[in-house]
Amino acid sequence: MSTLPEPAPEAPSAEAPVAKPGRESLHYAVRNPKLIIGASLVAILLAAGVVGPMLLDNGNPNEYVGPQASAPDGTYWLGTTTFGQDVYAQFVHGLRATFLVGVVGGAIAAVIAMLVGFLAGYRGGVVDEILNMITNVVLVIPALAVLLIINAYMGVRSVAVQGLFIGLTSWPWAARAIRAQTFSLRTREFVDLARLSGSGTWRIVFREIAPNMSSYLFMMFILLFGGSILIASSLDFIGLGPTEGVSLGLMLQSAQQWSALQLGMWWWFVPPGAGITAIVGALYVANVGLDEVFNPKLRES
Repeated sequence: MSTLPEPAPEAPSAEAPVAKPGRESLHYAVRNPKLIIGASLVAILLAAGVVGPMLLDNGNPNEYVGPQASAPDGTYWLGTTTFGQDVYAQFVHGLRATFLVGVVGGAIAAVIAMLVGFLAGYRGGVVDEILNMITNVVLVIPALAVLLIINAYMGVRSVAVQGLFIGLTSWPWAARAIRAQTFSLRTREFVDLARLSGSGTWRIVFREIAPNMSSYLFMMFILLFGGSILIASSLDFIGLGPTEGVSLGLMLQSAQQWSALQLGMWWWFVPPGAGITAIVGALYVANVGLDEVFNPKLRES
């Protein structure tokens, strides 16, 4: 995905408030078509996942409610499966589960990456060596293989648990990126002033360094969010998704298992495939737009 932006310029002093993206960034953000298109598409899909299930009469998307293998019509907007399940009901519930696993996995990975990256980059020395060694160990472990083994031996799997394990295995690259940026910021004058004033490590990190990397951290979360969705969809497609409920990946897995493509039931596999592609694609486009907003070198005149 897009290259992450450089951190904000150094602050004038330890006591002065750190400059946050203000009117200039907002000015370019509302005029950036990539950001507007990407964010709007994500917002629409998120709204469909949150509000859609509330508007359905039946709260169980896997219940057999209609004729079998029925094409889309006025009653069933996205048709039905081979077993008479409403594809539209499954789709909106699947959107909710897909966003949930992205948020859980992305948030957990982001928190671990920030803790490890900030501490290693600011403290340096032995602390940096130990954390860097741990990061490298996790980085070289085939995360997908580990997730396959964990999911295969778990009797009951939920979306939250899936997101937890994805977050615990997808943070190393982000931690290394934060560590590198922290190295460049810890020698700035405003950090030295904060250190001389007696501020502790975490106070300096979260009061002085982190705010100057706010745009960088936000874009990193977007990348982790999209990556979690792709990993979860891969696990779902091979049959190692949640044991209860429905997700877009599980819809694709069911469609493949019951030969929807061979039977010409395009309405069963196209919506979930298009939904995953739209979410991840919109996140990528929004990320490119944010890169242009936060990086003056990339702004169009």
